[in-house]
Amino acid sequence: MMKMDKLQNYNKMKNSVLLIGVVCLASCGTSIKMTIPDAFKQQATMEHVEGARGNKMSFANVSTSKIKRGMHLSYPGWGGRAFFWDNLILMNYFGIQKSETVRKEKDKFRYSMTDGRNTVEVFADERELTKELGYETLNRGSILDGFAQLQQYKYVFSATISADTAQDIKTWTLVMTNMYDRAPNDKNPFAYRKLGDNGLATNGVDTIFIKPIKIEKTELSDGRVKQLPFKLLSGYELSTNDGVIAIIDMIDRNIWFYNELDSTEKLTIGAIATAMFARRVHDEKW
Repeated sequence: MMKMDKLQNYNKMKNSVLLIGVVCLASCGTSIKMTIPDAFKQQATMEHVEGARGNKMSFANVSTSKIKRGMHLSYPGWGGRAFFWDNLILMNYFGIQKSETVRKEKDKFRYSMTDGRNTVEVFADERELTKELGYETLNRGSILDGFAQLQQYKYVFSATISADTAQDIKTWTLVMTNMYDRAPNDKNPFAYRKLGDNGLATNGVDTIFIKPIKIEKTELSDGRVKQLPFKLLSGYELSTNDGVIAIIDMIDRNIWFYNELDSTEKLTIGAIATAMFARRVHDEKW
């Protein structure tokens, strides 16, 4: 069976490619920032989230309690098929053996948030499953040695945002997902999960749609715009059937609120945004 440390090292290498690219761009004088559309910016107010990705967050007159976390559990490389007969042929003729690995990770957390008038409670849960085929060769210098091919990826983030029944705030349910299933006839050896997660939040009457925002261009230190060699996830857009109501900037950790929102709507959006910042399984790593 394939050595697990090789497969884990390969996956660490894949996750490091994006980070190395970002560092290289920064060293070349490139400032990576999310671009907020002018039409929305003129009708919105930006609030910076202090303590984003920490154990306590705040912006404007809104603050969270200390975030209480459950156990962050990870099960690397458990389970999977052995491919006994396949490996007899592959090893004899090509010096290759393959194995399937299944990695699972989960986390949960809770906190309260208040604007001084209303308070909501946030209960969140993250679950991730990654299934890959790994290859090991007798020739340690081969490019296939330690190669991993994504077969399936499932990520589900769910949260309940509830308030005391005496308050004029309905309970909201937030669900965000990221799914990938490799087609049986897919011949492409390279496959990656999508950047960002898609989802929605609903209270049974109103619905907020959530979609990722990716950037392909960024601004240099001298003001010129540069085309990036790859797309980067920069944040999330929150919208209703009437249009965009908020933008979450994951890079600079800001929330842009549409100016026509009332205090309870801003508190709900703030709860959604801080829950996304608080994630550890699918941390955007900005």
